[in-house]
Amino acid sequence: MVRIRVLVVDDHRIFAESLAAALAAEPDVDVSAAGSGPAALRCLERAAAEGRRFDVLLVDADLGAAPGAVPAQRESGSGPPPAGSDGIALVAGVRVSHPGVRTVVLAERDDPRRAALALQAGASGWVAKDCSLSRLLAVIRGVLREETHLPPALLTGVLRELTAARKHRTDSERLVESLTPREHEVLRCMVAGLGRKDVAARLFLSPHTVRTHMQNVLGKLGVHSTLAAVALARRAGVRPADLAGDVVERSGQLA
Repeated sequence: MVRIRVLVVDDHRIFAESLAAALAAEPDVDVSAAGSGPAALRCLERAAAEGRRFDVLLVDADLGAAPGAVPAQRESGSGPPPAGSDGIALVAGVRVSHPGVRTVVLAERDDPRRAALALQAGASGWVAKDCSLSRLLAVIRGVLREETHLPPALLTGVLRELTAARKHRTDSERLVESLTPREHEVLRCMVAGLGRKDVAARLFLSPHTVRTHMQNVLGKLGVHSTLAAVALARRAGVRPADLAGDVVERSGQLA
């Protein structure tokens, strides 16, 4: 019998332990539980090192949120929060560090926008916490067959959100393409979090020249702040400057 290894990640201990116990009653399921994103990542690393990789993560959508709090809506394209700091961030982190693991988000409420964000982060499913055990098991087995699972009531809303996100990305890409190569490099430095002086030192430019480039970037992107420029750049898929690996050729003079 092929056994399925499942990790339940939820900071509500009673729920996590109850769900883990219910799943463990299945003859082909091995289950563990973790109470936070960082704890889940440690479990994944330890299991991988021991040759006992997990197959599926069941992740609380509201992981780390205060009881009763409504999760904050992040600006589209503003980039993921730190890996493991909430449910969707954990999904994104696991996709990078453990690409063979399938993730399913468990949610207390239907939310098309957050469900779309979860799918974009790499989740294979979004399931209500009050669904039946048989439904949850069907989803677990389905995602291992490369299926994507969403509640039927969410399909229209999620498709609308994904379509809107695609349009925003297309518009953002068009604006970024209007930048000169130098302005694009300055934007990458901005995405990496560098200030004007650090950008000047990195690109061998004067701070005054960098300020001019930054002003041109904001103008061409149609935004009024560095934060907005960075959010738009991330929507367009602009990579941050690799501060450890990129090599910038010196032009021989200040631009």
